[in-house]
Amino acid sequence: MIEPGTPGLPGTRTETDDAPAPALRLPRRRGVEFALIVLAVLISMYGYCAVGLATQGTVPPGAARYGAGLGVLALLAHCAVRLRAPYADPLLLPIAVLLNGVGLVLIYRLDLETPGDRAAPTQLYWSTVGVALFIAVVLLLRHHRVLQRYTYVCVVAALALLTLPIFFPAVNGARIWLRIAGFSIQPGEFAKVLLAVFFAGYLAANRHALAYTGRRVWRLQLPTGRVLGPVVAIWLLSVGVLVLERDLGTSLLFFGLFVVLLYVATGRTGWIAVGLLLAVAGALAVGRLEPHVHARVTDWLHPFASIDAGIGPNQLAQSLFAFAAGGALGTGLGLGHSILIGFATKSDFILATAGEELGLAGLSALFLLYALLVERGYRAGLALRDPFGRLLAIGLASIVALQVFVIAGGVTGLIPLTGMAMPFLAQGGSSVVTNWIIVALLIRISDSARSQYDGTAVP
Repeated sequence: MIEPGTPGLPGTRTETDDAPAPALRLPRRRGVEFALIVLAVLISMYGYCAVGLATQGTVPPGAARYGAGLGVLALLAHCAVRLRAPYADPLLLPIAVLLNGVGLVLIYRLDLETPGDRAAPTQLYWSTVGVALFIAVVLLLRHHRVLQRYTYVCVVAALALLTLPIFFPAVNGARIWLRIAGFSIQPGEFAKVLLAVFFAGYLAANRHALAYTGRRVWRLQLPTGRVLGPVVAIWLLSVGVLVLERDLGTSLLFFGLFVVLLYVATGRTGWIAVGLLLAVAGALAVGRLEPHVHARVTDWLHPFASIDAGIGPNQLAQSLFAFAAGGALGTGLGLGHSILIGFATKSDFILATAGEELGLAGLSALFLLYALLVERGYRAGLALRDPFGRLLAIGLASIVALQVFVIAGGVTGLIPLTGMAMPFLAQGGSSVVTNWIIVALLIRISDSARSQYDGTAVP
């Protein structure tokens, strides 16, 4: 006869029944991140050597120094992530390293055409500053929710940064630069991160009032002015300052960021339609009233008009010629002629160099890297339980997405050209530093998103 309580019988209680379920152990994947970083550095070094072989017939003398510098920066960033954000997404840092490395290669390649204006060393210096701030954010910011305490401090700092360039001389028709002691800083690049923090903090605190209060107009639920008024006022003020400075690219970015976060906070698709209508109305008004913008719209509508007039191709026409010359596989690094575009070759039009020398295949690879960076940011935000972190991650990823769309659309003739920097690729210290800060914040958010499901993680 089998005694009651014999292990294995249905309905029999054993001493292991009261034992807690084992905690879920998520893989940290830091080894995957390290392997991808090594691959990113090697690809960048290959591009650097390919430029030297194509233009000078030999490997550049600074190839080892370039590879070592980029490798050390990437290794230090990886160690910071391994130490303080062990559950972070393993793709974010390698993508940033590869994009930054490719940008340095393209700028070095264009420097060979302009010996008197060498931008690659300066860009490497700013990349070092960006990685240093990346490490500081990862090490010092213990949790992304700390930023929510400084919601209104961030908006005051952002408005101050946006206002400063008004008191400095215009550069190429726009007042967006601070030139001090030989250095140029673009405050609007830093302001976009601060405004993302403000929008995320304010909308997270008032999301229910925005979604369920107010009056209904047709199919759109309009919140009360007391709730929506402050954030709209801040947005209008920031965009108004940028219009005065003629920095319409950043104005478009802020507008898109505001609409995206408002939609995410409320879940109302009507805000997308309202945003598109306002964007079209604003573009028509500014395009007619602002001479600088009107000229760019005219160039966009008639890119080859200057050729017909006997003046020669303008920048947009040269950019289109560069893309056409690249074809499917490109001319090869160092073998293109995108320098004919002129003074903005290393900044606004650096994507034309990539299109000509890397072809459609290389250009598609770059766009896929940007798309993957944005997707991982969205994924981290959607995995979070707290509304502020979700809005902040989506806002930061949307900044990258909107910036890539505005620049790529401008240089390919899809939309009128606006002066902005391609993330990580283009020459610009403020831009590369800001992009490294964005990646650091996304890594911190992704670490929080994954660690919340691990029973062994420390909150």
